[in-house]
Amino acid sequence: MYVRLLYLGFKIYCFIFRPVRMGVRVMMIRDNKVWLVRHTYVSGWYLPGGGPKRGETLADTARREAFEETGAQLDDIALMGMYTNFVQWKTDHTVVFTCKDFSITGKPDGEIAEMRAFPMDELPADVFPSHRLRLDEVRAAVIIPQFGEW
Repeated sequence: MYVRLLYLGFKIYCFIFRPVRMGVRVMMIRDNKVWLVRHTYVSGWYLPGGGPKRGETLADTARREAFEETGAQLDDIALMGMYTNFVQWKTDHTVVFTCKDFSITGKPDGEIAEMRAFPMDELPADVFPSHRLRLDEVRAAVIIPQFGEW
């Protein structure tokens, strides 16, 4: 309940101040499965990720967020691209990394209601649309734009 109220407060903040934000997402794929998370404060399935802390690189952010949200230790990561959206009165820039070499050594933190690996061709219906778009591009093995709309 508390996290949901904070999320509502954040949406009000965005409506008033129209912030420009930066964040990362990590596409953890192995054996044709992708690891997705479901948050406690918003519905749907998402790629793990979040915002950088002061003094943190985007790659370090990807590693920290993947560990916090899935318990995964990431080995080699690769930059997939940078995407922008203008939804909910804010400008979000999202840097997407891919990782095929990882190990689950911990558990998700309290922000995560559930974490699961899904076959790439059996994604849940409620995957967040921009995340589904990037996953569909990877699954179809198309040339993926390295920047564009999220």
